[in-house]
Amino acid sequence: MKFVVGGQMDKKAIGELLRKLAGGKADVAVMSDIEATMAVKNGQADYYFGSCATGAGGALGITLGLLGKDKCITVSMPGKVMGQEEISSAVKAGKAAFGFVNYDAERVLPLILKAIEEK
Repeated sequence: MKFVVGGQMDKKAIGELLRKLAGGKADVAVMSDIEATMAVKNGQADYYFGSCATGAGGALGITLGLLGKDKCITVSMPGKVMGQEEISSAVKAGKAAFGFVNYDAERVLPLILKAIEEK
């Protein structure tokens, strides 16, 4: 499995956290938004993770435009964080790109990875 990290904030830290949480079960690459999005679009990566201050604009802006709304979801925004059930439903529905607020990474990444494992 391959994960790509795009977005506008804390890409390196999020990449490191993903590597740690995946425990060797996934390759993780930190890229620009366009490179990461195109990797998913072209089948070179399975999932996209992006963060910004709002969880949507800088995290998923380009990705929404290139992959479409049916593949993208904002799992956290200021004042709202999705729970496990919502995230699991999104993954089962085919979401492959996840946007979140950078300071929620430690909270949402384990939930997303659990949903991916259960799929």
